[in-house]
Amino acid sequence: MNDPAAARTEPARPRQVPERDRQPEGPRRRARVAVLVRAALIATGLVTVYYVLPLDGRSTGSTSALLVCGLLVVVLVFWWEVQAITHSPFPRLKAIEALAATLVLFLLLFAGTYFLLEHSTPGSFSEPLTKTDSLYFTLTTFATVGYGDIVPRSQAGRVLTMLQMAGGLMLVGVAARILAGAVQAGLRRRGHEPSEDFSSRPEG
Repeated sequence: MNDPAAARTEPARPRQVPERDRQPEGPRRRARVAVLVRAALIATGLVTVYYVLPLDGRSTGSTSALLVCGLLVVVLVFWWEVQAITHSPFPRLKAIEALAATLVLFLLLFAGTYFLLEHSTPGSFSEPLTKTDSLYFTLTTFATVGYGDIVPRSQAGRVLTMLQMAGGLMLVGVAARILAGAVQAGLRRRGHEPSEDFSSRPEG
């Protein structure tokens, strides 16, 4: 008969970790650093293009066309990023990069449109806008801070601001859900391997 006391003092056996979960920390750490660097480079590059690109001297019609074309570009970039997430070996990290690229592109598109609107139709806002002012107004609108120091006065300016508000809500809600679905699809394709997790805890 087994001794219950001896059974209680028997040391616990270490849990066996599946072979596929024994991923070295080095590659995971390098992947995390790489995606952060790429996201920073993408954001920096887009902001640089925004400040370098000449945006003066356009009519209101050209501004509207630029906004429509820009929104189509944002949708195409987002769709391409979703496809890349599902085929990436690190879906979660790729989703972070995708969100950074899409969000920055969306904000800079509206900042550039605000700038063009003010220069094509002076008085559209409560004060003349520089590129920095336009980007500042875009960020405060997206963050729903609404300091009130810069406000749209013309009908076109208010319609444009409402479009940004609606687009921002869709980006936060719908786009985030789509990215989450793409991450899950990517994880299923690679057999739920947790090699890009930010913790060492294996996925179920």
